[in-house]
Amino acid sequence: MAYTKNKNKNLIGDKVKYARLRNKPKITQNDLLARLAVRGITLEKTAISKIESKTRPVTDKELVAIADALGVNILWLLGKE
Repeated sequence: MAYTKNKNKNLIGDKVKYARLRNKPKITQNDLLARLAVRGITLEKTAISKIESKTRPVTDKELVAIADALGVNILWLLGKE
């Protein structure tokens, strides 16, 4: 697959936001940042917003930690499940 330039820098933004908000109680962006920090992933305060708006790429390590922090499957985040 060739790299194409478009505004979307990740595949998971919509799913991250959906998973975060469907929880009871909802997981705030700050809550998610804290959950990621516990898993060894330290991000800037604006990172979750940028990921959700697909303006920031996500590393493989971040992908694994985000899935774990939200309690979802990596394949689901990627839209493959």
